[in-house]
Amino acid sequence: MPFWEHKTLAQMTDVEWEALCDGCGRCCLLKLEDEDSGVIITSDVRCRLLDGDTCGCKDYPNRLSIVPDCIKLNLDNVTSIDWIPQTCAYRRIAEGRGLAWWHPLVSGDRQTVIDVGVSVKGRTFSEDEIAPDEWEDHAVDWPEYEPPDRL
Repeated sequence: MPFWEHKTLAQMTDVEWEALCDGCGRCCLLKLEDEDSGVIITSDVRCRLLDGDTCGCKDYPNRLSIVPDCIKLNLDNVTSIDWIPQTCAYRRIAEGRGLAWWHPLVSGDRQTVIDVGVSVKGRTFSEDEIAPDEWEDHAVDWPEYEPPDRL
């Protein structure tokens, strides 16, 4: 039985925890908060460390010191951060929903994340390319897309 089917997030090793990441890059998109309503708006502007083609962090081991507002997902915050996508494996496991069929650990292929439209690959701009006062113009709703149970 696969580890994610019989272990809670708290029971997982560091290697298992890291393996849960599907590499979609959604958590690395810049979020904007409406000052009046508190609503979080996702943009198509990505953290400067996120590679737009591979959706991998360019300096994962040092990301927290390079990007001070980078948030490391952990047991305490994975269920309390509202902007964590519904598709996120950590959120799905914490909520008892298991991994989606397109997750690489289930499908055996990292391409399925791209094929179903969950990945940000090729759909974003680096924060180095867009002036901060233009981020609001990059608000998008596609990062909330959740694929059907099967295509």
